[in-house]
Amino acid sequence: MTENKKSFSETVKSFNPTFWVASFMELMERWAWYGVFTLLALYLVASKDEGGLGFSHIQKGSIMGQITAILYFLPLFFGVIADRIGYKISLTIAYLTMILGYYLMGTVDTYWGMYLVFLLVALGAAFFKPVASGIVTKSTNKSNGTLGFGIFYMMVNIGGFIGPASSSYLRTTFGWKIIFIQAAVVIAINLIVLWIFFKEPEREKYEKEPIGKEITNSLNKIWEALKDTRLTVLLILMIGFWTMFNQLFYTLPNFITDWVNSANISDWINQNLPFLGKTLTENGQIKAEWFTNIDALMIVFLQMGVSFFVTKMRHVSAMIRGFLIAAIGIGLTFYTNNVMFTIVGTVIFAIGEMATNPTFSSFIALISPKGKEALYQGTYFLPVAAGNFLTQFISGNLYEAWSDKFGLLQKELAKRNIAMPEVSDSFTKNEYYAMAEQKLGMNHWEVTQMLWDNYSPNKIWYVIVGIGLITIVALSIYDRVVIRPKEKRDTLNTEV
Repeated sequence: MTENKKSFSETVKSFNPTFWVASFMELMERWAWYGVFTLLALYLVASKDEGGLGFSHIQKGSIMGQITAILYFLPLFFGVIADRIGYKISLTIAYLTMILGYYLMGTVDTYWGMYLVFLLVALGAAFFKPVASGIVTKSTNKSNGTLGFGIFYMMVNIGGFIGPASSSYLRTTFGWKIIFIQAAVVIAINLIVLWIFFKEPEREKYEKEPIGKEITNSLNKIWEALKDTRLTVLLILMIGFWTMFNQLFYTLPNFITDWVNSANISDWINQNLPFLGKTLTENGQIKAEWFTNIDALMIVFLQMGVSFFVTKMRHVSAMIRGFLIAAIGIGLTFYTNNVMFTIVGTVIFAIGEMATNPTFSSFIALISPKGKEALYQGTYFLPVAAGNFLTQFISGNLYEAWSDKFGLLQKELAKRNIAMPEVSDSFTKNEYYAMAEQKLGMNHWEVTQMLWDNYSPNKIWYVIVGIGLITIVALSIYDRVVIRPKEKRDTLNTEV
């Protein structure tokens, strides 16, 4: 027991200061990102008299989906540039770009204005991503690499929890704009830490080619990796996972705001834990972002245990089971407007995510030919980018057609021949709801239940869970046709 503790202690001490600086900067960057992104779906469609932008769900979906897809695609190019100009300069560019982008997000109120300034944030974040993982790679070795990336991943989720938690309190206390200022300040702290404490890792000296040729060479290597059918099929299948996973941020907050009545829990918190009231509740309801934040909280506390359990399984078996658990969880959150199902579903989904996502990275390493591990790992973000791009159509077009309470209310009023003013700067969504409730002779939740019964907005779960189930079936076929035969051949070759 003592020897194990000593060994763990020695491993922790083996990390150089650069590793800890990089881990801190990752925590802060995730704080800023999730402090904005977890609440962004709410902010974009919220009524203007609440400080929101009053956008449609289609506009929301395109902003979040397209820009985030770009963010995860650009590291294929930016990683090459960062290696050329150095990590410190690259991070400086990333931080200055993000500071400007985050701040401007709180100042614009048009679709294209928000699209362009969020793109600015994405450009900075895309510069940051390959540098952060590159620093950890250069700061670890075979003896401490597993623990090092474990600590790094833990920092990701700590930042992913703190960001939305702090933003939730700030936006209730000071208004929506403050969350963008907070993100800019947090990144500014990173910039200060970078210039005071960060030491540039040694870079390999080699004959430099023109930057354009280096980027072309990098893309050619990615293409070379994609010629491996095993890898390409796996990446295509993972698009399904990411499309399903993204509903947690893109769609679930809006679904909860529209349909889930959490008044009982909100009342209990305000009566028994009043010091948490302003952070967790608003207008007699639990804030929607806190349901999403359950995912990050579960990962912080349970990831180590789930990972230990998963290591006893075959990689593909663990991924299939993780997919199935995640599909069940996300299905529960959309199937009913019962708040307890929303909570339980999110917890179940988090367990599935914990089993699937880290295993995916590990499995890529497993199928990578010797000497091409880094090349294959470079393809990781391709399904993430594609999944974000596809998510816009579910969170945007499909949600607006099937599940948007405002749109369904308009449809119901038209059916009843009840005339209503158009929503505008002088007549907000909230004012529309209030007038509609008055004309219908119902209170807010009576109207909500009537629309739920008449239009079944939860039917969107068929599509979301369907994507998960198709992915599970395809992954099972992939395992039976491709992976198991390879494992059998490898075993026979080893015995020979």
